[in-house]
Amino acid sequence: MTSQRRVVIALGGNAMTGPDGSATPAAQRAAIAVAAGHVAGVVATGAEVVVTHGNGPQVGNLLVKNELSAHEVPPVPLDWNVAQTQGTIGFTVVDELDAALAARGLAQRATALVTRTLVDADDPGFSEPTKPVGRFLPRERAQQFVDLGQNWEDRGEKGWRRVVASPEPRSVLDSPAIRALAGAGFVVVCAGGGGIPVVDDGQDGAALRGVEAVIDKDLTAALMAAELGADTLVIATDVDHVMVDFGTPDSRPLGRVTTAELRAHAAAGQFARGSMGPKVDAALRFVEGGPGRRAVVTSLQNIAAAVDGDAVGTVITHHEES
Repeated sequence: MTSQRRVVIALGGNAMTGPDGSATPAAQRAAIAVAAGHVAGVVATGAEVVVTHGNGPQVGNLLVKNELSAHEVPPVPLDWNVAQTQGTIGFTVVDELDAALAARGLAQRATALVTRTLVDADDPGFSEPTKPVGRFLPRERAQQFVDLGQNWEDRGEKGWRRVVASPEPRSVLDSPAIRALAGAGFVVVCAGGGGIPVVDDGQDGAALRGVEAVIDKDLTAALMAAELGADTLVIATDVDHVMVDFGTPDSRPLGRVTTAELRAHAAAGQFARGSMGPKVDAALRFVEGGPGRRAVVTSLQNIAAAVDGDAVGTVITHHEES
């Protein structure tokens, strides 16, 4: 492990779009500029920083383009969509990070790396695709894509929606390159959208190919943080804390908690699978994977304070301090 603190920051989808969810280029750049300012604040603490990010709205937009142009050009596969959004978001984040770092008088500069994540070709998720992506379509339109080999489901009154596999990430294949770039002083932007899903049809990376899937970005962030020897994983979201008894009069935020306490809350059904559940799962996996690790789930504006102390957010550690 590096002697310098190494921090992996996972930016939520809210950091990539406007306050109203707008995904126009201008709205995305403005939102990314705000996020970059907060990331620069983490760099200013002296930490070595690696950044990953969501790409849901951007992939959704590309899928719409696939649908609208299917009669003219062949739709590109989902792994290509993930790669394209990694490139677009990556260069935009790098531009805004460089500006934010320079504004603080920091010497570090940013770089982006198109990143692959290895998944198991036999993962059960491939036999039962469940992850909804893209927009709803009427049955006749959806049938065009079913004929192309895609999986679509009838979702009732809203129409049909594409469902894809969401396999477990096994390894971030480009971790050695990420580690080298971070060690050379770069703020590395990588593994967007959970990484480009690939399987190995050979051995030891001899026959890699992309597959139609979406990998949970927070699970990839936890895995990558472990592979990079990070001390802290920060999962930035749109709330200050993980909440328990959410939506009831007894709702309360979690501050510093142990992995055992958080697992007990999860077992009690406190965290929804479609919202806070994956973030809690990712934080637990990272902290439980090695001694001395900590994870923080908090809002974007709190991430610098989250790296320097336990006063903000939900801080997950192995044990309470005596």
